[in-house]
Amino acid sequence: MLATLVAQPFHADNWVYEEKYDGDRLLAYKEHARVRLLSRNAKDRTTRFPNIAQAIAKLEPISLLIDGEVVVFDRQNISRFQLLQEGKGKPTLADFDCLYVDGKDLRRRPLSERRRILGEVVRSGGSLLLSGRLDKNGLKSYEVAKRRGYEGLVAKDLSSPYVERRSKFWVKVKVQQEDEFVIGCFTEPHGSRQHFGALLLGEYKNAKLLYVGKVGTGFDRATLRSLYQKFKPLVRRNSAFTEPPSEKNTTFLAPRLVAQISYQELTADGKLRQPVFLGLRDDKQPQEVLMPTTAEL
Repeated sequence: MLATLVAQPFHADNWVYEEKYDGDRLLAYKEHARVRLLSRNAKDRTTRFPNIAQAIAKLEPISLLIDGEVVVFDRQNISRFQLLQEGKGKPTLADFDCLYVDGKDLRRRPLSERRRILGEVVRSGGSLLLSGRLDKNGLKSYEVAKRRGYEGLVAKDLSSPYVERRSKFWVKVKVQQEDEFVIGCFTEPHGSRQHFGALLLGEYKNAKLLYVGKVGTGFDRATLRSLYQKFKPLVRRNSAFTEPPSEKNTTFLAPRLVAQISYQELTADGKLRQPVFLGLRDDKQPQEVLMPTTAEL
């Protein structure tokens, strides 16, 4: 189940407001002693996060399916995607929904019931925690998220079922600007920089890859080297952008890699302002990276 982006914070009765985590979505399956952790695109993460798999295995139910987000927290207890990607810190699964337990399919039950059952199954501590609820008032929750430096908040209708698609039963409001973008090409390095200078980024609209700007910060030497190795087999003669930017000394790439980028804002002409590279995402396909739109409730 995916949340729909809305432009403004709001308050509504019978809704709850949760911290929006900055990590990777996971489904945690348990069947007797067997545990599997799967990403959004069904990649197996069980061996990548053994501490989480072990914690799920110790839970009491014989069969279980939990929806959550694997995160790494910084010293201020803020989840940071970059820390997760760099393998720094302890991965924790923030659990926010229970879809199946001991033979019972809960997906058509209201969220209020699913969350109650989740709270009976999971206790915060170690490698697992219950997703953090903010203020009961949605507008105050937004201020809390803003004050604490969260990426944003997710608002959820307590009466809603769990549906396997993007839905207005769950909506998200951003505080920090952060999104995924497709890497379309890179520029030559200058000075003491090695491997490449900047990455040129795009998003899809009507099946066309549109250029949205370039990012040249957020890389250390190891990241520059690692990315360059991934770029080599993707080099091509022609640009993947519908309207290629007028950058000199660029190397075009097949649009296969997705980058997580933080930025201050999108300018009036749809370009990124002050972007910073956070890491690659392998849980999303490039075709999923669409120009953002906001919905009305």
